[in-house]
Amino acid sequence: KVAQEKRSHITEWDLTVLISQKTNIPIGKLKEEEKQRLSDMDAILSERVVGQDHAIAIISEAVLENRSGLSKAGQPIGSFFFLGPTGTGKTELAKSLAEFLFQDENAIIRFDMSEFKEEHSAALLYGAPPGYVGYEEGGLLVNKIRQKPYSIVLFDEIEKAHTSVFDVFLQIMDE
Repeated sequence: KVAQEKRSHITEWDLTVLISQKTNIPIGKLKEEEKQRLSDMDAILSERVVGQDHAIAIISEAVLENRSGLSKAGQPIGSFFFLGPTGTGKTELAKSLAEFLFQDENAIIRFDMSEFKEEHSAALLYGAPPGYVGYEEGGLLVNKIRQKPYSIVLFDEIEKAHTSVFDVFLQIMDE
């Protein structure tokens, strides 16, 4: 970028962008201004998602806890189930959160759970159990998270998934 703009020096921002690109760490995590942004998180999300103050407060609390180092390392920031009719802001909240956390509203791994209506389809999502062919390959969920670790995982229309999918989710969230 420096060469393209014919500049003779590299700025702190140039280094931040380069490190972010090479490591896939969101720019916000590399900048000091994140502290101020975190304190304004409720207001920032509420500008875009109207009428979901309670959900925003819960998400903000989890993010603040994570960023302050109070949660276990290597764990997700949070696991949330938002239920409600179409048009109430569930997906918009996920996009807004992705924009806030990762400066990219497309930092979402979306699964249309209506595609997992059959009992055997849970294995596609989670992968084969230990001892079965394909165990080492992982499932769609694991592989997509490995490819894009700094993202929101959205299980859209989860009520349409088979009950075996719910059973696995409950086990994962319990741990």
